[in-house]
Amino acid sequence: MLETLLWIVRRDVTIALRRRTDIFITLVFFVIVVSLFPLGIGPEPNTLRLIAPGVVWVGALLASMLALEQLFLSDHRDGTLEQMLLAPQPLSLVVIGKVIAHWLITGLPLVVMAPLLGLQYDLSIEALEVMLWALLLGTPTLSLLGAIGAALTLGLRSGGVLVALLVLPLYIPVLIFGAGAVEATTSGLGGEAHLSILGAILLLALLGTPFATAAALRVSAE
Repeated sequence: MLETLLWIVRRDVTIALRRRTDIFITLVFFVIVVSLFPLGIGPEPNTLRLIAPGVVWVGALLASMLALEQLFLSDHRDGTLEQMLLAPQPLSLVVIGKVIAHWLITGLPLVVMAPLLGLQYDLSIEALEVMLWALLLGTPTLSLLGAIGAALTLGLRSGGVLVALLVLPLYIPVLIFGAGAVEATTSGLGGEAHLSILGAILLLALLGTPFATAAALRVSAE
């Protein structure tokens, strides 16, 4: 099973690297969204520090949704998905592999770029460190929850819009506690509690979303 998981991750990452434009679009979108707010609001440090957590997290949330529609779409079009459904390995394992690949392609670059972009908002080193940990815990959850929406809207017209409508309500707790961790650190309260909650949400998502996504894929394939 581990060999199958690694094969799926390697396959999807290799395919994505052949279409580097999609990766760059996600990253450039994130950079533009986060960088425009200081230009529009002004250079006041206190204001920038206040809005920084929310801006970074909203940018990461929107950027992660850009590639959700393509998570299963290419496999659905070329018939690979049907072969995955017939494979002896659990479909939930296939889902986990594809979600890991999706996070490596879209989520990890956002995590790496976020602290650099946070310097525009005059955040302290401690706040930037907490932001990094919050994104490391939160962005995989976004990919896991987004996979459910991508599976439910597979093959439908305007799938990207429908995915956004389905997953945005599920993203709200991650957004609240992710931004709250940085805000609590900036105010001197400490963000450990928020990070613990983000870790718990990630654990619950790991336990439940692969099976829900697999069930949605079977429904969509029929």
